Amino acid sequence: MSKILEIKDLTIHYVTDDEVVKAVNDISITLEEGESLGLVGETGAGKTTTAMGILGLVPNPPGKVIGGEVIYKGKNLLKLSDAEMRKIRGHEISMIFQDPMTALNPVLTVGDQIMEVIRLHQKVSKAEAMKRAMDMMEMVGIEGGRCNEYPHQFSGGMKQRIVIAIALACNPNLLIADEPTTALDVTIQAQVLDLIDNLKKKFNTSLLLITHDLGVVAEVCDKVAIVYAGRIVEYGTLEHIYNNPKHPYTNGLFGSIPDFSKKAHRLNPIKGLMPDPSNLPEGCAFAERCPNATEECRKRQPAMVELEPGHSVRCLMYEKEGR
Repeated sequence: MSKILEIKDLTIHYVTDDEVVKAVNDISITLEEGESLGLVGETGAGKTTTAMGILGLVPNPPGKVIGGEVIYKGKNLLKLSDAEMRKIRGHEISMIFQDPMTALNPVLTVGDQIMEVIRLHQKVSKAEAMKRAMDMMEMVGIEGGRCNEYPHQFSGGMKQRIVIAIALACNPNLLIADEPTTALDVTIQAQVLDLIDNLKKKFNTSLLLITHDLGVVAEVCDKVAIVYAGRIVEYGTLEHIYNNPKHPYTNGLFGSIPDFSKKAHRLNPIKGLMPDPSNLPEGCAFAERCPNATEECRKRQPAMVELEPGHSVRCLMYEKEGR
């Protein structure tokens, strides 16, 4: 397999007159063709900003890409012009946005919205584009005959499927799914995950899945990156992270999930809150919530340490041990 996406030391800040919000700090990830990577972390960890950085959609002002590279098929996307990015966006790299209620235009029919993407990137007639739009609707489990209806005429789960149909209309090489199941009930959530997984296999699409749900990641992903306060704190294969989690934050996330094989009266949540990204501490951002934190943790930023091939962790405990 060859690399389709390589992010190197990506740093994105939101700069206002009052403060600098350090949303993404030196994030580095690699994605192979046909592979799925889950970006997991709490709300405010910088997951969506990372995705926006890949697509060149960080609002400027106040957002600024401070440094790093986003290499897609050998090209640094951060160096491309707006016109060049428009050719890639929606055609080669697509995104399923978090909220279908705001992602869809309420005054255009769903057929027109799917058709718009197809006609923008492929030279086809209006009739052919509409036929493809109806085919896409059928593929995501909605009758093609409903193409002339408006978003408000569909349920939440159906709206999410329409957003998926728009994202997949041009058979992209890379699909970024930003919390695609957050607003859905459990039954529809399972259907949407199956749909994304089946379409990914059918078109050999690479997937970057943004979520805070470790159960969703276990269903869909090959690799996992745990994100905290704009930094990746643990990175590895699904087996590494689920069978041998090392970072205290990763262990805290797993401790917050109910285990039905054990009798427990209370869950064990991570104490405290994520630090304010406009006022990040000098040392490890997780130190104030970490049960193993030392004085050194509060003073020095840990480096990423490779524990075994493909499994890395950002923690002074392992940095000292060198393993």
